[in-house]
Amino acid sequence: MQVSVEAIGTLERRMEVQVPAERIEKAVDERLQKLSRTVRLKGFRPGKVPVKVVRQQFGEQIRQEVLGDVVQKTFAEAIVQQKLVPAGGPKIEPLSADQSGDLKYRAIFEIVPEIELKGVEGMEISRPTAEVTEADIDAMIETLRQQRATYAEVDREARDTDRVTVDFAGTIDGVAFDGGSGTDAPIVLGEGRMLADFEEGLKGVRAGEQKTIELTFPENYPASTAGKRAQFAVTVKSVEERVLPELDEEFCKSFGIEEGGVPRLREEVKDNMERELAEAIRGRLKKQVMDGLLAANPIDLPKTLVDTQVREMQIDAARRMGAREASQIPPAENFEEAARRRVALTLLVQEVIRVAELKVDQTRVYERFEELAMQFPDPEKAVQTYRTNPQLQRQMEAAVLEDQVVDWVLERARITDTPSSFKELMSFGA
Repeated sequence: MQVSVEAIGTLERRMEVQVPAERIEKAVDERLQKLSRTVRLKGFRPGKVPVKVVRQQFGEQIRQEVLGDVVQKTFAEAIVQQKLVPAGGPKIEPLSADQSGDLKYRAIFEIVPEIELKGVEGMEISRPTAEVTEADIDAMIETLRQQRATYAEVDREARDTDRVTVDFAGTIDGVAFDGGSGTDAPIVLGEGRMLADFEEGLKGVRAGEQKTIELTFPENYPASTAGKRAQFAVTVKSVEERVLPELDEEFCKSFGIEEGGVPRLREEVKDNMERELAEAIRGRLKKQVMDGLLAANPIDLPKTLVDTQVREMQIDAARRMGAREASQIPPAENFEEAARRRVALTLLVQEVIRVAELKVDQTRVYERFEELAMQFPDPEKAVQTYRTNPQLQRQMEAAVLEDQVVDWVLERARITDTPSSFKELMSFGA
């Protein structure tokens, strides 16, 4: 087999391959022999069909199948021979494949760039340090009380934290618009679930009151309303005051604390907060590591990989949006930058794995599965379900291996501790 390679771009390669006719004919003969032992033709006993007859009946079909297989196999052999790593499937252009001559074809493809890993030793990392204080626990428990709040109707003007139930009908230039009306809509003032001007307009209203609220939609709203002035005719059905539950045994039981009361609840809350804090700190370290690798290792990216990543991100976004038609898929340019970052990081992580000779730590994989399983009534059964699912197993192994990459870089980095707080790191109360 003869192979020649030409660079036609930074990463694009044009490779020509010539496969001897003898290899093609040998493969065709072998397949015809095999078929003659299984094919059923009228007038012949099973397994007794002459190869000559099989060739007459199926020769051209077999040859085309063989040519396809040979191209696939020889391409794989050629890239190994030339020490190339394709970034995606090749575009094959046949040059010649007649009945008597050699098979010649051209393959055009992109290669994965070679990376000389830099910037690991002495990478500057700022590690936030914080602890969960008693004040943080108090604030979290207050948040839990708010989540269990009930509402009682009051005869007064509405204010922050009240729940106001309204009917509303919106118009733009006197014309109703999609999504501009609602009936018996409960709105908790101060939660920010409605436009700020709409909520502001409800402050001070009383049950039974009617009023008009005017506002301008933000520019980032759907095109039909973006930047436009609207009027909402509002009828206030009720005003209710928030009532927080007492911090007592019953409240603790609502969170699964059957014994130990409030002290036990505080311990559980603290454990969860410390776990979330550790994850947040880990996330910030990981981002700095990834940003550091990107900054120190600018690389040319194969368009094939970037385009594939863009398509995956488009489909994922469309699925989350509930899109049902191709026209609803977000445009590709929305994902270009994120896709390039993801592809670059994938290549850099793979290079760290190669350089550091990292192997996935199965103990950590099992521990991660156990952590996930604790969310279910039967953790042991959940672990087994996770571990017997090949796709989940691969996903978890990839996540753990990426964590090992971060650990490997951190071991070689220059780390400076930076005092912080739970509130700041978790954006708690923001």
